[in-house]
Formats: sequence, C-alpha cells, structure tokens
Amino acid sequence: MQTEMGSFAKRQIPLAEVIQETLPKGFVYLTDIVPYILLDIRYYTSYNCVGTPIDGYLRPVAITTEPAAVQLEKAAREMYKKGLILKVFDAYRPLAAVNHFVRWAGDVHDTLTKAFFYPDICKSRIIPDGFIAERSSHSRGSTVDLTLTDMMTGRDLDMGTAFDFFGEASMHGSPLITREQADTRLILREAMESAGFAAYETEWWHYTLSGEPYPDTYFDFLVN
Repeated sequence: MQTEMGSFAKRQIPLAEVIQETLPKGFVYLTDIVPYILLDIRYYTSYNCVGTPIDGYLRPVAITTEPAAVQLEKAAREMYKKGLILKVFDAYRPLAAVNHFVRWAGDVHDTLTKAFFYPDICKSRIIPDGFIAERSSHSRGSTVDLTLTDMMTGRDLDMGTAFDFFGEASMHGSPLITREQADTRLILREAMESAGFAAYETEWWHYTLSGEPYPDTYFDFLVN
C-alpha cells in the first residue's frame, strides 16, 4: 500500500537564516550518536500531511534528548545486524511546528493532501481522533517517528501505509493490512521496545522513550 505522493520541493532557507545554535543542555543531534541511521525529515519539506514545510524546521536534521539517542542507537545496531536501517521521519518537534499543525487541522477547507494522507476521515476528526495533538510528545524531545529500510535494496519495508497516514490502517493491530505488513511492523516494534521505547497505538511509526528525561517540559527551540 506504500505509494509516493509525488515530487515535493525542499524548503529553501536563506543562508543568513541558517545559523547553527548550541542545542539546549541534554539534547543531541541524532546522527552524532547513531552512525548507522537514515534521515528523511518530512516536515522540512512539503512531502507531509500539511503539504508545505512546517514552521520551526530550518534544516533537515534530527534532534533528541541524549538518553533517547543512546537507546535508539541500541535499536539501530540490532537492526543493522539484520540488514536493516532505521529511517527517521521526525524527532524533536518545536511548539511552533505543533501550532502550525493545529492551525492546519482547524482549517477544514484546506484539503490539499486529503486524497493521500486522510482519504477516509473528515478533517474535523484529525485532532479528536488523536492523529494530531495540541501538545505533542515530540516537543519533549524523546519521541521519534521512523521506519525500516532494507540495506541491500535501499527500499523502505512495507508497513501497510505511508508515514502520517491518518486512518485505522495506521493503527497497531489494524485488520486493514496484510499479515506480512503486520509482521514487518512487529519487527520495528520489538526492536524499539527492546531499546526502551513505548509504541503509540494509533501510529505504527511513533515511539516515545519510557522514563523520558523531560516528561512535563515542551520545548520551542528551532530544528537547526
């Protein structure tokens, strides 16, 4: 069921705006801790449920708390042994980005991406049904959205839906996917849970570190 939505241009940021800032204490760039990982930061591009680059993403990098990165490295190492690579779609998400999602979800007339990302539900249900949160665990820095890529072919494994697909098919245990797709999701889930992450039952790609260091703090620094 995996498909491509089309070609999406990456956000063009004036060089003067791309200023490297020191990350807040306790945060790291994921690729500094996990050498064998792929990044496909969708919210830096227009290839996402909103259809435009998202506020707060100035560079296509993944940032997490240091404990989350350390544990994710364990999952990545185990997958690497099996010929698989973790591919991260999103990690830390600033409040500015969350607010952008909420504004978009509230505009029921903007249905540009409906056919691809939420064909079977009314846009007015996106927040009530838990697909977009008014306060996201991503802003606490220990949540990641990810999939698995085959090292030999370079292709993402078939998880049954695209990342950010809003609907029952994205839920763990969904009857709308094949047994093979469910088994592939289980490979990712077992790897992440073994590394100390908890699944989010509505989205097969979403995992949060158990015992995260900032359970009550929502950050708003830029992804830069």
